[in-house]
Amino acid sequence: MKHLSKLPNVGTTIFSVMSALANKHDAINMSQGFPNFKSDKNLIDLVSQAMCSGYNQYAPMPGNMELREAIAKKMDLLYNSTYNPEDEITITAGATQAIYTIISAFIKPKDEVIIFRPAYDCYEPAIEINGGKTISIQLTAPNYTIDWDEVESKFSSKTKMIIINTPQNPSGTVFSNANMLALQKLTQDSNCIVLSDEVYEHIIYDGLQHQSVCRFSNLKSRSFITASFGKTFHNTGWKVGYCCAPKTLMSEFRKVHQFNVFSVNSPMQKALADYLKEPSNYLNLSEFYQAKRDLFLSLIKHSRFKFKPAKGTYFQVLDFSKITQVGDVEFAKQLTVEYGLASIPLSVFNNNNRDDKVLRFCFAKTDETIKKAAAILNSI
Repeated sequence: MKHLSKLPNVGTTIFSVMSALANKHDAINMSQGFPNFKSDKNLIDLVSQAMCSGYNQYAPMPGNMELREAIAKKMDLLYNSTYNPEDEITITAGATQAIYTIISAFIKPKDEVIIFRPAYDCYEPAIEINGGKTISIQLTAPNYTIDWDEVESKFSSKTKMIIINTPQNPSGTVFSNANMLALQKLTQDSNCIVLSDEVYEHIIYDGLQHQSVCRFSNLKSRSFITASFGKTFHNTGWKVGYCCAPKTLMSEFRKVHQFNVFSVNSPMQKALADYLKEPSNYLNLSEFYQAKRDLFLSLIKHSRFKFKPAKGTYFQVLDFSKITQVGDVEFAKQLTVEYGLASIPLSVFNNNNRDDKVLRFCFAKTDETIKKAAAILNSI
């Protein structure tokens, strides 16, 4: 029996390919975006306490109320922005589920969705499977700046959604205040929804301030924010995130959420609610990761790789054009097999696999791992 695929062009993700190659060749894995150090023991103990206290059955469909209230307090503290925990915040099975659910709730066949490339790879398949059409804006290394005139030229009455990601994976760039004002101006008289992927909101460097959509009143009124506790608290395997949006948007989100997930891990929600009571558990994250970024870059500053320091996320893009002109996918595999260091080629995130001769490295690693990786890069 033959079936017509709804995602005919989708195969194994580059993350799975490179991680499998790293495992096969016992390489240092700086490809997939997860830390190789432990979560805070206090947080793990809070999960155990929650389990022992009886938080082992279904959580409420929108999420543990204590956790939603803690998120509301965090949004007010950081952004002076109010979300009602009752009907404007929902706990999700990671940010990817939130993104998929938002797209599924609003995108109908032939609706257009603007994304900025290089783009995280979960956006386009979710658009495609719901019958939408992806409109890509290609950004160029090394600055990855947005030409808002180009965006405006592709924005029309068919544009149902714009997806932004700041700090941006995989480029490590961040949206400026001017970017957000341009986005607000573009969308303010439209029916376009903004999906703002802000999973790295607490990982931003060099004194920059995260420009969340909720800082801008008109943008907030039409926007979803998606966020990830896994990225913030070094436990990506827990797959717990959340989204925030005005009540009118969130009510539509929950119609889909209740049938594709219903509710999320109960003891972890209780633990996270308690852990968020201490803001220092997330406010010091930028300093923590900037030290790792600075260590990594200081160690490879005399290598043959070129770079602009990442402004956010725990990823650093390195330009290898002085080393070889082979394709980035081929060079990433060569680096893994012959040198024992795995990375991610950025062409897979670009329009038509545009190859800027850059690789993405995850520095959410122990200092020991970073030093070993730097020694390899210096040897090339």
